[in-house]
Amino acid sequence: MVNRLSPDEAMFYFLDGAGSTTHLGALLILDPARAVDGQPPLTYPRLVTLVENRLQSVRHYRQKVTEVTLGLARPLWVDDRDFDITFHVRMSALPQPGSDEQLQELIARIMSRPLDRTRPLWEMYLIEGLSDGRLAILTKTHRCLLGDGSGLEISEVIADDVAEVPAFPDELWMPGRPPGASAVMLGALAEAFARPGELVESFFRSSGPVADLLTLADRSARLVGSTVQQLVNTAPDNPLNTDTTAARLYTFTSVPRADCVRIAEHFECSFNDVLLGIITGVMRRWMLSVNESMGHGETMRAVLPLGAREAMVDGRREGGWMGEGGAEFVTDLPVGEDAPAVRLMQVAGLADRYSQSQRRMTPGLRPMLPELGVVPFAELSTRVFNRLFERSYNVPIRMGDHRIEQCFVGGIPVVGLFTIPALTGQRALAISVNEYVDRVEFGFLADRAVIGDLPAMVDYVAESCEELAVGGFGPRPFDPEVNS
Repeated sequence: MVNRLSPDEAMFYFLDGAGSTTHLGALLILDPARAVDGQPPLTYPRLVTLVENRLQSVRHYRQKVTEVTLGLARPLWVDDRDFDITFHVRMSALPQPGSDEQLQELIARIMSRPLDRTRPLWEMYLIEGLSDGRLAILTKTHRCLLGDGSGLEISEVIADDVAEVPAFPDELWMPGRPPGASAVMLGALAEAFARPGELVESFFRSSGPVADLLTLADRSARLVGSTVQQLVNTAPDNPLNTDTTAARLYTFTSVPRADCVRIAEHFECSFNDVLLGIITGVMRRWMLSVNESMGHGETMRAVLPLGAREAMVDGRREGGWMGEGGAEFVTDLPVGEDAPAVRLMQVAGLADRYSQSQRRMTPGLRPMLPELGVVPFAELSTRVFNRLFERSYNVPIRMGDHRIEQCFVGGIPVVGLFTIPALTGQRALAISVNEYVDRVEFGFLADRAVIGDLPAMVDYVAESCEELAVGGFGPRPFDPEVNS
């Protein structure tokens, strides 16, 4: 049976382009010194065995994407008959002294490279040489592997919530026979005849004169979309919305979760309001670093998962780490407000209002006309999509909707867990936030050509959290240490 990419999966597959990648990932910091006595070390061979054993629960991680000739139908998931686990699970090491800055530079180089489209679309790196004997695991996964957001990223597949490694049954995986070219073509034609609109579309795409008309239609759609955006939902002018490159920078940091809880209790706002307030303070500092002056009423526009408005301070909710999929909403960040307490109250009020406003809600990235079962005019619709939404917000923020409890990989405790968001076209910065045990973890992925000072975000996070703590309940020692 032919296994096609879903409309969501195909849309993300086609969204890749120059300066735009839809791979995301996670960074897991492990501390072997905290492992239970008798636990074997996490060596490269042991990690390979662990990953290979867990792949039976996520079949697409051993499948590659095969496009259909002439674009007559959505691409196919096809078993990789030459699947090589050692190509996907790799090993690297930092030079001495193994600092966080060196780790971040390595991550930036890895995230800058596109995934190999002739193989399953994911990679994993075991990184040795971190200071204090720590290890790191970096994962990179194409967004299409997560489907509508319900799928698991590979880091979630290998992580356990207990130190004892659960026993998974051994599996002998035998790749299926790939469909022949003629079978693929006949299947696509059969589906196209079942939906005549798709056949007409594919014919138009391959016809020179009609393709010219489609180019004109594309330009018209972009013009209309641009006009609608200007009249209805245009984000403020910001250097973050610009032509982007594939070169990346990444940085991460964390703050004590207890401080954020205390700030929320003092100001009588939600926990996630505090996280959004910290991010607003960070973006205010960055804006002041690139602009000589900033108006008191100046704002930035961010898009957030709607589920984050219902996050719990305590307890656990089922769901993935990545904060992908589901409805989203657009809110304003009052970066022009210089009083931290006032800024936090404005952030909370705006987020509460806009999360309930139909005008500010979006279903998130979704394929055009999904009821047809395809991504119509795949390349064309991608261009139109990017044009329509390139100025609807300045920065995407991926925020988890639940607290992540202690995790282990191969019995080794994870002491830091940072997610790495995707960075699509016309966006120079993406931010991720998640709660892990007793820390709040922030990750920043940026276009190196636009935000060369990204490491400064580490200090900005600490300063933004501290000013809210001081303003809320008086001076106290503040711990900005990462991964403590």
